[in-house]
Amino acid sequence: MNLERYERGFSEDHRGNVEFFNELNLSDYKRFYTVTNPKIGTVRAWHGHKNEKKLIKVLSGKFLLGVIKIDDWENPDKTIVPEMVEMDINSDLLSIPEGYANGAMNLEENSKIMYFSSSTLEDSLNDDYRFDSKYWDPWTSNGGELFE
Repeated sequence: MNLERYERGFSEDHRGNVEFFNELNLSDYKRFYTVTNPKIGTVRAWHGHKNEKKLIKVLSGKFLLGVIKIDDWENPDKTIVPEMVEMDINSDLLSIPEGYANGAMNLEENSKIMYFSSSTLEDSLNDDYRFDSKYWDPWTSNGGELFE
């Protein structure tokens, strides 16, 4: 699997700095939300959509993200290995295409992550698939405590 990334640009001078993603077209995205995990190792997984795509940006701290292509929405293959990506505030934007599930575990206290969604909240709720955080479990081998 090769997840699309949008390269982070950065400029700094005596006034401060600017972070930008100039190659990103936000016209496909309708809303965004943030999630903050205060305790290290908090896992929020697995959440997928057949039609919704997402962009992910870490705002503070560090996260381990898991992404998996769903083969069967009613009974996914438990042997599929998720692609794991570590992200922090200096990371590029990560794009999660439609047809995938994702999860995240923070690796530092009070980490905050932002998700952009291509669906309205109503459309997202009608295209919402949730799987137990241990259905695919890359978390406990990385120090996660699976707080749910």
